[in-house]
Amino acid sequence: MSKTTKKSFSEKERKLSIHTYEELAALHAIARILAQPGDLRDQLELALKEMSSRLGMQRGMISLMDREKKEAWLDIAHDVNIDGLEVSYKPGEGITGKVAETGRPMAVANLGKETHFLDRTGARRHLNRAELSFLCVPIMYDANVVGVLSADKIAQQVEDLDKELAILSSVAELMAKAVHIRALEEENERLRKIVGSTHAPSLDIIGHSKSMQEVFGLVAQVADSNTTVLINGETGTGKELIASAIHKNSSRKNGPLVQVNCAAIPDTLIESELFGHEKGAFTGALHQRRGRFEEANGGTIFLDEVGELSAAAQVKLLRVLQEKRFQPLGSSRIINVNVRIIAATNRDLEQDITSDRFRADLFYRLNVFPIYLPPLRERGSDIILLADYFILKYSKEMGKSVKKISTAAIEVFLSHKWPGNVRELENCIERAVLLTKTDMIECIHLPPSLHVREKKAEKVEHSKLSSVVEAQERSLIVDTLEATGGNQTKAANILGTTKRIIQYKIGKLGIDPKLFRKSNKAVQDHD
Repeated sequence: MSKTTKKSFSEKERKLSIHTYEELAALHAIARILAQPGDLRDQLELALKEMSSRLGMQRGMISLMDREKKEAWLDIAHDVNIDGLEVSYKPGEGITGKVAETGRPMAVANLGKETHFLDRTGARRHLNRAELSFLCVPIMYDANVVGVLSADKIAQQVEDLDKELAILSSVAELMAKAVHIRALEEENERLRKIVGSTHAPSLDIIGHSKSMQEVFGLVAQVADSNTTVLINGETGTGKELIASAIHKNSSRKNGPLVQVNCAAIPDTLIESELFGHEKGAFTGALHQRRGRFEEANGGTIFLDEVGELSAAAQVKLLRVLQEKRFQPLGSSRIINVNVRIIAATNRDLEQDITSDRFRADLFYRLNVFPIYLPPLRERGSDIILLADYFILKYSKEMGKSVKKISTAAIEVFLSHKWPGNVRELENCIERAVLLTKTDMIECIHLPPSLHVREKKAEKVEHSKLSSVVEAQERSLIVDTLEATGGNQTKAANILGTTKRIIQYKIGKLGIDPKLFRKSNKAVQDHD
């Protein structure tokens, strides 16, 4: 039987665990470090240092999750030299790999008896492992494992593995947002190399999120065929780029790609625009005109915002899809065309069918191969990857040397909902590159609409960051006041602090000491 002890805590159980005053002081110190502006790597290194000096947790290490490979790779360490090392753990590999895979804490009471401990850094090569315990917990953000936090502790100092894992889990919770952003920064540093490679950019599209990889897979499947495609997505998500990617990767790539914005053409002109007209076909038709379908012969026509077509235009479009031919306005001649149709819409066409706004038979003709393009807010780290791309683009255009985005600005980007999607992000970056006078984009360079959200996010994050510490601090003080009958001097002595600090904490946390005096008197009377 393995000597490894696995510990799993529910959120409720962990929050109910009571920390000592020293442990709470350590959590406060770490919270303050992480709340300050600055480089994330430096902040996390200082947090590990506090773990060592205040909690006796030596050789602290933070590993980040690679979301694509599901591997944990060592990023930051204290009291361990990792210069030049590339250490990673596959899912389930070693203790770190198991914690990363399962999302559950693990503890080893005696490292000398643990066969699954890998020590890939070699930090314990010359130490007596029998004298060490090992603690390892997941770092969770938004219900996902974004990293792993681990540390050693002298075995003789460990009275209860559960309590040690509880305090380390509290530290991991404080670190979660910083580790999440740090992981995105490192991931996007690697993904920048993809920009300009032969994968996603061959589609002229930037994206590495799971949802975009699914889109790329659908594009690859349908591109080299004549199948009609319907792209559905919000305004600004890049539907025209997907249409272009399908065309460029098809056998029609040497033919024309004709784009038509159906929403920008008046109902009275849409038929003429799509199918052409003869001279004199209507007032103002002074010359014969080829329609967009005829121009796209041998290639692809992209009908953007197809849901805006008039009822009459829908009928004609349906006929073209069925018969591959049409008549220009005012003409008796029949024009045969060999055109692939790609349509796009930001409307719910099935709902429009119910309200008789869109023809059901046309919808089913267009919706042969549907592709859903996710909004930017659902694309995770693609937000920063796209931001980096636009920084390079506009820095080059404006002759500036802007290279990066500050951590605070990254937090604003990740918390913003991006109702305008990629188009809004591009405009935001263009403005920021124009405004900045250094090589970095700061929060001050972002549009006012993002600044409002930034301030709200800061308040929410600060509250979230200190909630665990304050909840446990309150519980500790309340328990001590109950034990001392509300005597603040005795409570201060038990907690190893001064009466003034206890009075300050009681006022700040809204505790009424009188309640405990009454409670204690009642107990005495009962006894």
